[in-house]
Amino acid sequence: MNPFNEKCKTLEKNFIPLKKMYPKSYNKDSTSPYTKTRVILMNGTEFESNWFMHQFARHCDNPEILETLSVVRRQEQQQQKRISCLKPLNESILETTIAYEQLAVDLTACLARNEKDENNIKALNFALLEDFDHLYRYANLLKMDKGIEADTLVGKMTEIMPGRPTVAEHRYPSDDLKPHMNAATADLYTKLVASTITAAEQQTMNYYMNIAQWYKNDLGRKLYSEIAMIEEAHVTQYESLKDPTMTWLEQWVMHEYCECWLYYSAMEDESDESIKKIWAEHFKMEVCHLKAAAKLLKKYENSSYEKCVGSGEFPKLLKLGENKDYIRRVLGATITLTADNGSYCDIEKIADNHRFFEYQSFMSDPEKNPSHLVIQKAIEKLGKDYRYQDSEHPVKELRDRTKDNTKIARTK
Repeated sequence: MNPFNEKCKTLEKNFIPLKKMYPKSYNKDSTSPYTKTRVILMNGTEFESNWFMHQFARHCDNPEILETLSVVRRQEQQQQKRISCLKPLNESILETTIAYEQLAVDLTACLARNEKDENNIKALNFALLEDFDHLYRYANLLKMDKGIEADTLVGKMTEIMPGRPTVAEHRYPSDDLKPHMNAATADLYTKLVASTITAAEQQTMNYYMNIAQWYKNDLGRKLYSEIAMIEEAHVTQYESLKDPTMTWLEQWVMHEYCECWLYYSAMEDESDESIKKIWAEHFKMEVCHLKAAAKLLKKYENSSYEKCVGSGEFPKLLKLGENKDYIRRVLGATITLTADNGSYCDIEKIADNHRFFEYQSFMSDPEKNPSHLVIQKAIEKLGKDYRYQDSEHPVKELRDRTKDNTKIARTK
């Protein structure tokens, strides 16, 4: 599939009327968990596209580019509103959160499993274990506050057990920065990975930043605030992988191409027929947007879209699904890593005076952190923590269900 070979409407005929912007919501009890995660992913993708174009407009004084940005941006806004309302009225904040974290876990694992770039793979695997832990923490809050077991929400497709403990994830901010790729030589899939995961993690960060104050008890509000800080760290890590030397127009082409790839992937993978039609319609809209951006790149920089995306032929499509064995391998091999000056290092090998420890002592009191207290309170209430796992935890130190480990990956 090459989106540049697809026919599409003209840009001015690409708007969505209000009556189509409010679709029928999915059924939270019967819809596939991966339909829910696709809704979150595409919502986040549209959010990223909108704010990229706003930032572009604030750094541009070309009337034709500004006009095209305004039109495309409004259409992206309409797509985002339509997708956002696929979430049903009766799905709670916390139920939606479980879908956010299932997306973070399985999207990250799917991308890593098909990636060849070592820098991207290391970044994906590192954050994977942290989002995996977030799923576990929120699942325990859900069990305590709502009496709902999260395995029913994830369709038993994703295990729920500790990852790298959230208390160990508070790092000095600049350690989360990573070397960026060279867009001129990087594989197209590698560029799509960085674009996709940045948008997805940014969506999670934004959701938690804005939803914390609406939760109904103090512990939940505090948990969202703590984990939102880690999601911001993940956005810092992932966005740093992208090549900042690309021009604004080159970045715009890359954004639109990534949206085309994601919508086509979602359309091919979707089991809900009504939502599948939405993905198909939005794909056609994005083809139009892509061609508009490519036209401006050619006109104002005398550069072809091939510089950004090669021939335009899609690489392997994104297919969300189960990643249990992969996640278990990553847990067993990398649980004790922390970030270190653009790289990753085992906690046992970093210097005693490393800024990680100073930042930890300033930011975090492990025994009082919300992420720890959620598990402690769950153990007190339920007799043991809530988990869904197919076999014992691959990390010995994380097998005890009556005590939350606050030392692994945090102390020597």
